[in-house]
Amino acid sequence: MTTIDHRGRDLAIIPNDAMLRLPTPELLQSLFGSRLPAGIRASIGRDKRHAFLRTQPIHFQAIKQALQAQGTPFSIAFEERPSLPFATNLQVEPRPYQHEALSNWLAGGSAGVVILPTGAGKTLVAAMSIHETKLWTLAVVPTLDLLQQWRTALSAALGVSADDIGIFGGGEKEVKPITIITYDSAALNPRELKRFGLLIFDECHHLPAPTYRLIAESAFTPLRLGLSATPERSDMAHLDLQQLIGPEVYRRAPADLTEGRYLAHYQEVPIDIALSEEEEARYAEQRRIYRAFLQKRHIIIRSPEDFQQKVIFMSARDPEARKAMLAWREARSIAMNAPAKYAEIERLLRLHAQDQVILFSEYNPVVDEISRRFCLPAITYKTPAGERRAILERFRAGAYSKLVSGRVLNEGVDVPDCRVAIIVSGNSTRREYIQRLGRVLRPKAGQAWLYELVTSDTTEEDIAKRRR
Repeated sequence: MTTIDHRGRDLAIIPNDAMLRLPTPELLQSLFGSRLPAGIRASIGRDKRHAFLRTQPIHFQAIKQALQAQGTPFSIAFEERPSLPFATNLQVEPRPYQHEALSNWLAGGSAGVVILPTGAGKTLVAAMSIHETKLWTLAVVPTLDLLQQWRTALSAALGVSADDIGIFGGGEKEVKPITIITYDSAALNPRELKRFGLLIFDECHHLPAPTYRLIAESAFTPLRLGLSATPERSDMAHLDLQQLIGPEVYRRAPADLTEGRYLAHYQEVPIDIALSEEEEARYAEQRRIYRAFLQKRHIIIRSPEDFQQKVIFMSARDPEARKAMLAWREARSIAMNAPAKYAEIERLLRLHAQDQVILFSEYNPVVDEISRRFCLPAITYKTPAGERRAILERFRAGAYSKLVSGRVLNEGVDVPDCRVAIIVSGNSTRREYIQRLGRVLRPKAGQAWLYELVTSDTTEEDIAKRRR
């Protein structure tokens, strides 16, 4: 009888003594025949110190199916579907699209990615999956802020005590039948993954990163739910989500959900910003320096990764590359931080004096300048956690009606709803744009607004056009 068990980080396949005397190729043929995909077969190695084969736990389901198909008797030494020791009861009536998302996920074998806009209730879909499967569940989240937010949300949605939901991260290591863990903690503690029958990945576009993908590879359970508003990555690694979690099973865009009033009706308003003659001349000169370097070296930039490898890395040892990199940075700064933007900010703040408004900038010095000029509370990566929480609570309570921030509020933070968002400067990624749009999308009476200040005749205009 062959046994499947855990050994450290790995999945162990333990044949009987007679089979273990066979050379590895013959042993694999005897166990699996031709039933196992070649890539998984190649991943299986023999442990020289002990009498078993080892591979990554993510291959558990395929190995089990191959043994069954080959007719090889086997047993499993761990619990495949550990049941929750308490009952759950959904306390919230799901919306039709949330029912559809769950149904599609279940129809796909309870493995796949659900894509919903920010504010559309992805956490409730997660709660529904826990309620449906009734399994020990590990929810993986990107930030420490989300640990308590998810605990509170799941407790309320499932009708269970918060004491039944563990927190793992930020100094806490409390494993319970439902546990919330950060990506960093899950990557550092892969042995904890063997306890759970369902994995949920919040903001699952983080998972294909080299360190984080080990989380998916170190877990045996095939029951996996990925959640994201914007799964696409510039390095195309989002294609790996099919292998790490499962295929895309459901997607809705913001516009799909405004028609049913599940999200606020919103208006996207690009606003052209003009450079002064002096700024135009400075911008043109810096772009000339940068383009001349690319032409001289026959360099083609097709992606951010190309720019990093062919310009930034070279700039550390090549004076011409460094000059080009600094020229690119200066031109970008001129475009994204044009002084005329401040006059437009003042106009928009007057127009929306009675509304809750969040302003976003790619550059923290610009965040600081907006905060100084208009006496607005600001949040950047430098803002202490306690101060950040206090600012967000005051914004939520209406004590502050305006707030300016950098990229730190893009995701992983429970940002209060507002009616107006102003992108003072952004980058080319659609993910960032949709995340900022999501800050105004929660249902509300009347119109929501997303303004984007775009400097004309610059790369910022090109970036905005490509993203749209």
